[in-house]
Amino acid sequence: MANLIVLGAQWGDEGKGKIVDLFSENFDFVVRYQGGHNAGHTVFIGETKFVLKLIPSGILRPGVKAVIGNGVVIDPAALMNEIASLEKAGIDVHSQLLISNRAHVIFPFHRMVEKVSEAREDRVAIGTTSRGIGPCYEDKIGRRGIRMADLVSPQGFEHLYRMLCEDKMTLATAFKVSEHIDFDQILADYRQFTEKLRPLVCDTSAMVNRAMSAGKKVLFEGAQGTMLDIDHGTYPFVTSSNASAGGACTGAGVPPTRIDGIIGVSKAYITRVGAGPFPSEILGEAGDHIRKVGNEFGSVTGRPRRCGWFDVPLLQYTAAINGFDSMIITKLDVLDDLAEVPVCVGYEIDGKPVTDMPATNEEVAKIVPVYEKLPGWITPTKGITDLKQIPKAAMDYLKFLEEKTGVEVGCVSNGPERNETMIVPGSKLARLLA
Repeated sequence: MANLIVLGAQWGDEGKGKIVDLFSENFDFVVRYQGGHNAGHTVFIGETKFVLKLIPSGILRPGVKAVIGNGVVIDPAALMNEIASLEKAGIDVHSQLLISNRAHVIFPFHRMVEKVSEAREDRVAIGTTSRGIGPCYEDKIGRRGIRMADLVSPQGFEHLYRMLCEDKMTLATAFKVSEHIDFDQILADYRQFTEKLRPLVCDTSAMVNRAMSAGKKVLFEGAQGTMLDIDHGTYPFVTSSNASAGGACTGAGVPPTRIDGIIGVSKAYITRVGAGPFPSEILGEAGDHIRKVGNEFGSVTGRPRRCGWFDVPLLQYTAAINGFDSMIITKLDVLDDLAEVPVCVGYEIDGKPVTDMPATNEEVAKIVPVYEKLPGWITPTKGITDLKQIPKAAMDYLKFLEEKTGVEVGCVSNGPERNETMIVPGSKLARLLA
């Protein structure tokens, strides 16, 4: 068993939560390393549905330590609600959850800042969830943020909080924000959160590194997907953190030499949420069909996702950035009733082939996808638990993706539950999990 990173190979929503939940029974720690409560992982266990926003999916496995790393930004109110929901379902959260003392804290006024930014007339709306994630990261990079260590400090928190409030009041005045913000009530609320969260806050980096030195195995869980990475995604239509594999080291406080394998999760097609260019997007009835069959609506926001055909150049790009050892293909069953399945195998701009992913969203928007059409299988794959029973055309489709992307398909998922997942025998993924 190795220390692994599991992350999204596309624009997020690839089914990482289910995969992490499935794998986590073989690990001692599961660490979330970036993002905030704008990213949801949905896990089905029998008839029970769990929507996790901040807490790693490993929390659903008794005895597994679930860690919120320093690269995550935390809304204490959202976290308390999530803890309460899990405890109601019988999960012993307080014996399993650990929170980094270096993770930054989201306040209600961060949401105000984000709404103002998104609503500006001269700004192209990014399509954020308006949960204050970006403004919190702005404060972090601006070196004026408040961390969990500050929040749980009896002496230092109020002073830092008052200083941050002055900054936000100045901003609210400048932008003529009419929304009333009761800064004193926020302070009182956060003091209550502090009393409940303090026992869970610690130096998680030190703890995880000690655990690995002692032979414990760690699974690092990414949120969103590589194409939403602040540096490598379709900027500016991206998230505010490093959703790629490199973010695991900085966001969890572990050295790259501790990582043994990197696993990319990809749908058998592709989706994205919010604004931004999307080369292989399917418009019209075909897109509506994929959305309906795949239930492509945000687990946190409920927003309908934009759907597209599998994008080989995009996967090649994310594989190069992350160094995927293996790829997990999810939602194969969504394509079961299609007579043919198009795959984007190349890009052209102004009639010329594109060899590298363009840096600007204007260039990406100009991309004309080049498609190959593969025969569909018109046979249900849902419920199949043995790869030998998968229809030949479906296996040919998976092999085509493997050959074109240059990354092995080490696992196939054909449903939302734990048992609707098949690991390819002899694959590198199988060896990493052994």
